[in-house]
Amino acid sequence: MDKSFGKGWMAAVAAAAVGLSAGTTQGMAQSGAVAPPKPAEQVYLPVPGFDTSSIDAATDPCNDFYKFACGKFAANHPIPADQTGVDQFYALYNVNTQSLRGILAKASTGGAGRSADEQKIGDYFAACMNRDAIEQKGLAPLQPWLEQIDAVKSKTQLAGLIGRLQKYGVDAFFSYGEQQDFKDASKQIASIGQGGLGLPEKDYYLRTGEKDVALRKQYVEHVTKMLTLAGMTPAQASKEATGILAFETSLAKASLGVVDLRDPEKIYHLQPIATFEKSIRGVNFAAFEEGIGSPKVTELNNQTPEFFPALLASVNSTDLSTLKAYMKYHLLTTTAGRLPKAFDQENFDFYGRKLNGQPEQPAMWKRCSNSVNGALGEALGKVYVEQYFAGDSKAKMLEMVHDIETAMDHDIDQLDWMSAPTKVRAKEKLHGVANKIGYPDKWRDYSKLEVKPDDALGNSLRATGFENDRQLAKIGQPVDHSEWGMTPPTVNAYYDPSMNDINFPAGILQPSFYDKKQDDAVNYGHIGAVIGHELTHGFDDEGKKFDAKGNLSDWWTAEDTKKFESRTDCLVKEYGGFTAVDDVKVNGKLTLGENTADNGGLLLAYMAYLDRAKANNVDLTTKQDGYTAPQRFYIGYAQNWCENSRPEQVRNQVLTDPHSPDHFRANGAIVNQPGFAAAFGCKKGAPMVPADSCRVW
Repeated sequence: MDKSFGKGWMAAVAAAAVGLSAGTTQGMAQSGAVAPPKPAEQVYLPVPGFDTSSIDAATDPCNDFYKFACGKFAANHPIPADQTGVDQFYALYNVNTQSLRGILAKASTGGAGRSADEQKIGDYFAACMNRDAIEQKGLAPLQPWLEQIDAVKSKTQLAGLIGRLQKYGVDAFFSYGEQQDFKDASKQIASIGQGGLGLPEKDYYLRTGEKDVALRKQYVEHVTKMLTLAGMTPAQASKEATGILAFETSLAKASLGVVDLRDPEKIYHLQPIATFEKSIRGVNFAAFEEGIGSPKVTELNNQTPEFFPALLASVNSTDLSTLKAYMKYHLLTTTAGRLPKAFDQENFDFYGRKLNGQPEQPAMWKRCSNSVNGALGEALGKVYVEQYFAGDSKAKMLEMVHDIETAMDHDIDQLDWMSAPTKVRAKEKLHGVANKIGYPDKWRDYSKLEVKPDDALGNSLRATGFENDRQLAKIGQPVDHSEWGMTPPTVNAYYDPSMNDINFPAGILQPSFYDKKQDDAVNYGHIGAVIGHELTHGFDDEGKKFDAKGNLSDWWTAEDTKKFESRTDCLVKEYGGFTAVDDVKVNGKLTLGENTADNGGLLLAYMAYLDRAKANNVDLTTKQDGYTAPQRFYIGYAQNWCENSRPEQVRNQVLTDPHSPDHFRANGAIVNQPGFAAAFGCKKGAPMVPADSCRVW
C-alpha cells in the first residue's frame, strides 16, 4: 500500500537488492578481498539539477513541453546494455551504487579494526563478488532444499514446506506477512493473500495477443531449462514446465487484477483464524505458521478470500510431481543470482532480455552493492549517510516540506468543490502527517544475522530469513512509527497511508532531484514536486480512504466524494488516451493515484515556490541560463522525467506499474497547471494549454 515516487523498474532494482537477482560472472581473488574500481572503468557523474544539454530550444514549449525540456536527453544518454532504460532515477542510482561500492570495497578488505556492521557488509559483498567460489560449489548449497522437496510423499506435507520456502523468500502458492490493521492502525496483524506466479501479474497468463502467447511459450521453455539444469531429464522437465504453466494459470484466474489490488477496501477482510481455515479444509495451517516462523494468530487479514478455495482446488487437481517441480523452479529462480553461471544466465535471459529487452546483466559490483543494500540496508546506509548526506540538506528539505504543507493548507481553503466539514477533516489529516527525511532516528540491529565471507547463497538466505523473522515478530506488537520502509541510499520516496507519513531517503536528496548548486526555482520544481507528490498521495483515490490516524475510514461527505470522483474521472480519461508503445495504452485507472499525486504535487510545489520567492524578494522575471524563475521551475519538474527506455520495458511497465511512463508524467501534469501558460506565454488552446483541463487538488 505504500506509494512510491519512482516507477517499477527502479523498484525492481531495490527488490533485487535482497541478493538473489541474476547477473554476469566476475571473478575475484580467493582471499575474498574486493579490489577498488579500476581507473579504466566508467565513472558515473550526476546529472545537474538544471540540465541545459537536454533542452531542445527548437521545440515550442507550448506544443510539447516534454520534448522542449528533454528533447536531447535520449541522444545524450544512450541506453547502456546493462539497463532497461535511462532516466534521472537510473542516473542517480548509478552514482549512488558507485558510492556504495567504494564503501563496500573498503569494508571487504577485512582487518581487526572493522566494526561489527563493517564486518557484515564487507563479508556479504566479498562473498557475493566471489563468483569462482559460487561456481565451484555448484548446486551443493541448495541441495538440502531440493531434497526436502523430493522427500514430500503426500500433499498433506506441503504446508510446512511452503512455510519454510516462504521464510527464505520463495514466492510459492500464496503470500503471507505482517501489516498494520487498516481499520485500527495501532494494531499489527497477520496478512495473507494471492501469490505464487512466475510471470509479472495475472493477465500475462490470460491475454490472447500474439506477444502474450509467445511470452508464455518462452516462459515454459525457460522453466524447462532451469529444471533441466537442476538434474531433471529434458523430457520430464518439459512435461513439468507445461504443468507449471497450467497450475499458475489457475492461480492467475483466481487472482485480483492490478487495478483491484489498488483498492484497500477490496484487500481488507479481517477474519478469525477459524473462518480462514474453513476455506482451506484439510490444510495444516499451524504447520505453515511453524515453517515460516509466524506467531500463532487468532485473526488475520484475508486479502483475497476468493483465491484460497481456488488455490486448494488447483492443488488437489494437480499432480504432486508437478507441484514439486513448481516449488523447485521457484526456489531456483529466487536463488539464481547465487548459483552457478548457467542458472544465473538462464534466469536473466528470460526475466531480463525477453521480458524487459535488456541485453546484458549489470556488472557484479553493481549487483552485489545493491544486494548488500537490500540485506543490510541500514548498516550500509549509516556509512552512506555519514559520507554523502550533508546536514544542511536535511534542514533545507524540512523547510521545503513545511512550505509545501502550508501551500496545501491554503489550497484546501480555496477549494470550491469541497464542503466545510470535509475541509476540517482534510486539514486534520494534513496536520497529522509525519515527515521523515534522510535516514531513521534509530538504526536497525543486525547482530543476530550471521554473515560469512565465503557463503554467498547462505548469506542471502539468512538475510531474507532474518528480515522475515523481524517482520513477523511485529504481529501483536505496538507499531514502531520510527521505522522506515526504504533504505537510506534508495533513489525513491514514499507515502504510507497507515502511518500517515512521507519519507525521503538520503539517496534521492542528491542531484538532479536536489542540487545545492541550483536556485530554489529548480529545486522546488525537482524535489519540491516529489514532496508535493507524496503529500498528495494522502488525498488520492486510495489515500482519501484513510484518516489522520491511518485508519481506513470514510471521512468525506457523500456529495464531496461524488465531486472528487468526477474530477478523478477526468484524469482517468486523460491518461487513458496516451499510447505508450505499439497499441498499448496507459491504464488510466491503474495509474490514477500516481497521476493525481503528480498533478497535485506540482501545483503545491509551485504555490510553495512563489511564496518562498516572495519571502526572499526574488525577482521572478530575472533570467538565469536564459530562463525566468517560473520557467526554470517547470523545466526542473519536466526534467525529473527525461528518459530513454526500451520498448519491452515500457510495455511491461504499462501492464503492471501504477506509474505512467515518464513522458506522460511530464506532459500529463503540465497541461493541468494553471501557472504554466503565463510562465511560457502560451495561448489558450495550445496543446499544452487545452481548453479543458483536469484538477483534483
